[in-house]
Amino acid sequence: MTKSLNIKFEKAVRLLVEYFPVSDETSRKPVLFHDIRVGVYLYEHGYAEDVVLAGVLHDAIEWSNATQEMLQSEFGDNVLRLIMASTKDDSITDKDKKTTELIKRCISNGEEALIVKTADILDSFKWYSSQNSEDQLRYCLRNANAILKYKPDDFKDNIFRELQAWQEKYSSLTE
Repeated sequence: MTKSLNIKFEKAVRLLVEYFPVSDETSRKPVLFHDIRVGVYLYEHGYAEDVVLAGVLHDAIEWSNATQEMLQSEFGDNVLRLIMASTKDDSITDKDKKTTELIKRCISNGEEALIVKTADILDSFKWYSSQNSEDQLRYCLRNANAILKYKPDDFKDNIFRELQAWQEKYSSLTE
């Protein structure tokens, strides 16, 4: 990977450190470390610079005081577009409708947006399985089911096969 991407990755992490709330024992998961892991996963799997940066920053709007304008100014229109595609619409209260809307919005923004969301869900599967959190694993499964149900056939990235393996592993969980 390029030195430029490494510098931008560090810039994204520094922004999150400045604007994210501090996680504690009552947090579902340490969100800063989660976001770093998502970005590292995408980085290590050779995804494009904007995908990697959006992976690091995918929770910035939901969980921090960072603004869309700030993210656009620092990282550009495409990174902001990918972040916004992965940002939940909390005005939707029904969890199934919220998940479906989110996944369809990712799809409408292209395969890269769905890759960012999939990397997010993969990391959540890994974290919540290590914590034996069945409730949160159901959340992951709901997202995985929606991704794999609505994903267009021409979205063929390997990340979707990895997600399918996690989906199958936890398919016995029901809500």
